This record gives sequence, C-alpha cells and structure tokens, in this order.
Amino acid sequence: MTMTLHGGRPPAAPRDFAAVETWIFDLDNTLYPPECDLFAQVDQRMTAFISRYLDIDATEARRIQKDFYIEHGTTLSGLMTVYGLEPAEFLHFVHDIDVSAVLADAALGHAIDALPGRKLIFTNGSLAHAENVIARLGIDHVFHGIFDIVSTQYEPKPRKRAYERFLDASGIDPVRAVMFEDIARNLEVPHELGMKTVWVRPGIAGPERHHSLSHEGAEGPHVHHVTDNLRDFLERIAPVSAAPE
Repeated sequence: MTMTLHGGRPPAAPRDFAAVETWIFDLDNTLYPPECDLFAQVDQRMTAFISRYLDIDATEARRIQKDFYIEHGTTLSGLMTVYGLEPAEFLHFVHDIDVSAVLADAALGHAIDALPGRKLIFTNGSLAHAENVIARLGIDHVFHGIFDIVSTQYEPKPRKRAYERFLDASGIDPVRAVMFEDIARNLEVPHELGMKTVWVRPGIAGPERHHSLSHEGAEGPHVHHVTDNLRDFLERIAPVSAAPE
C-alpha cells in the first residue's frame, strides 16, 4: 500500500466514510495517474487554439493561457470572460487527444464499484473527454453520472457557483458526500459545503505557478485526507462503509 500521510493527518479509516452515500471524483490526474501526461497534449492544443483565435504567436498565447488558468480557474473561463469566446469549438479542439497512454485499470473499477451509494464524476473538462478517458480505463460502467463544464454553465471549479450548480443538477446531500481531487484549492468549497475531502496528490510540482497550483493550500483544514494512490485509498476505506445504496 502506498498511502501517504500529509501534514500530520492520521490515516483514513473505514469509519471516517461510513455515512457517505455519494462519491464524487474529479477526472484528470485523479482517476488516472499524472504519469499518463494527457494534459501535455491538452496544453499544446490550448496554446494552438489561442494563437489562432487571437492571431498571436505561440509565446504570447501560452502566457495568456497560463494567466487565465491562474486567475479564472480555467483557461476557457478567461477566454469567455475577456474575449467572449463561444466555448463549444474550444472544448472540442483541446480534448481531441490521444488517450492511449491511459491503461485499463480493472482494480480501480472494482474498488469504485464496491463503494456503497452513487459514484459521480465532476470535471472542468468536457463530457466527451470524460467518456473517452473512463472508457479507456475500462471503468465507465461504475459511474452513475458525469457532470462536466457544460452542466455548470461554464462556471469552473474552484468557483462556488460551479459546486452549487453541480449540487442542483445532481440532487446530492453534500454532508453525506466525499470529493476526490488532484487540485487542493478545488476542495475548499466542498469542505465549506460539508463534504469530506480527499486530495489525490499529483506528484512533485514544477517551478512555475501553474504547475504548483495543484499543491497550493494543501496544508489547509479543507483537505481532510491525502493519498498518492486512489485505488489503494479506496480499498482501504471500503470494507465497512455502510451508506445505503
């Protein structure tokens, strides 16, 4: 087992999740390991899209891309707010990637399927991208729903309105839910809403702020549990969970 303690937190135990009836998972770098590096492809396609859309060179396009990610939560949100971009073409273009680096993970699927209650995906990406990834993982059959950036009317995590729209659409009780995320700041609002939170740590942060952003605030009280391996974590906490189906 590769469970790792973080910030002095005690290891998670099944009793900590006994009341959970909804299990909410981010998609990218949460359901598959960062080593798959799918975002490198998305990153390059974002730069290409912005360069073409704004008729600027790649260097300036990348600067705007990263600034918007930091300031607006997602690059898309920044483009919509500042430039009035219609999002559909952007989402289709940037998620048209090769997902062959993602390997089937039957053990992860079994671990998620064994959890009592509903299992949902909540992502800042597109529905098509989420479906593509979980089909590649071979775990598409274990989820009861996918909530993407369109379902939140393009409000991205970590904005509170994104979570409110997710709750409205899903009908879940946040105090009986847990959220798994690779970006620590995206767990602040779930904590505020009463959810349990698990940070799926995405490895060592790079030197630039857009790399380190996933780690920012990870020592805060809004991060209840931390793991380096989602499957191991789920297998550890599942045995005596007793929430109703």
